[in-house]
Amino acid sequence: MKYIFGYLLTFALLLFTSCRDDKNFTVEGVVSGADGQTMYLENVGTSSVQVLDSIKLNPQGKFEFKQPRPEYPDFYRLRLKNQLINFAIDSTEVITIAADAGTFATSYKVEGSENCKAIKEITLAQLDANQAINKIRQEYESKHLDDTTYVNQVKEAANAYKEVALKYIYGAPMSTVAYYALFQQVNGLLFFDLYDKTDSRAYGAVATSYNHLYPESPRTKQLYNLALQSIKVIRSQRVLDLSEIHTTEVSFLEVALPDIYGNIVKLSEIAKGCPVLVNFTAYQAEWSPALNIALNKLYMKYAEKGLKIYQISLDSDEHFWKNAASNLPWLCVRDPETAYSQAAALYNVKQLPAIFILDKKGNVVKREDNPRELESAIKALL
Repeated sequence: MKYIFGYLLTFALLLFTSCRDDKNFTVEGVVSGADGQTMYLENVGTSSVQVLDSIKLNPQGKFEFKQPRPEYPDFYRLRLKNQLINFAIDSTEVITIAADAGTFATSYKVEGSENCKAIKEITLAQLDANQAINKIRQEYESKHLDDTTYVNQVKEAANAYKEVALKYIYGAPMSTVAYYALFQQVNGLLFFDLYDKTDSRAYGAVATSYNHLYPESPRTKQLYNLALQSIKVIRSQRVLDLSEIHTTEVSFLEVALPDIYGNIVKLSEIAKGCPVLVNFTAYQAEWSPALNIALNKLYMKYAEKGLKIYQISLDSDEHFWKNAASNLPWLCVRDPETAYSQAAALYNVKQLPAIFILDKKGNVVKREDNPRELESAIKALL
């Protein structure tokens, strides 16, 4: 009898093994209330997003996507209109997601991966921080907050996100959720500042773990290079004796970046004898279209009087930026360092959008992030 039992057990194990699909992973589930809508499965790469598959949902809302298993842990998302569900694939074979079309990005349930459950927690913390910071910003623009209160409240909102993220970054630095938590953004900029001594340790912790487990992964190489860059910059931030160094006064902070045709354009070339509006922006941000409409009204009104605009994109998606910028009448450039932009650091940009007004000599005469207040400053210069 025991031989028969052993044979059956061996057969069952072989059957289970043969049924496993080691070459693919599956994302399946139900989305209610989305009859007739198309849902997309996308791969979120280090520099771009690629559509892998799509499905038109029926009244039952059932879906299933099968894709080749990535060689290294990687990130994916389901997209329904402008709502996103982010998840990661590591050793997981099947992930099950249940969601409603109305609250697709926030109230979904995920099974099959503890990391994906944690990614949901990180996403919700990031959304809460974004909403809080945008509300604080609106109050500041309405003159209800002074500068100091504004800065302190923004830091508090960002730190609330970091408190959630750091549980995973230091608790499981080798996990996909630690990597995901590290690269979340607010208004186009990272919560974790590469050039902050405390935040640099978080990059180092995840980079070291990934380098140990996945040394050949493209994400590891990207992350490790960022961590090394961060350490290098922080080590250079020491007090120097400049008393013996010959200095030359400059009238403006130089920026030289490629336009949509790949030509390097210097700010100093644009600023010769003309007032210039320098705008750091992110075309993929929700507020970008409204900002560009406001800038276009000013440009159409004052371009003949000499006003120029030097708009600096910090978008990570170069193709998206080129398509959007090609329709704008002013000079558009992009910093390929995106969130790690040295140009943005030079102008002490902490959030987007940021707008600086330069006079005809290239001097920064005002920083004004509210487009409604720009016209009076431009009139004064012209």
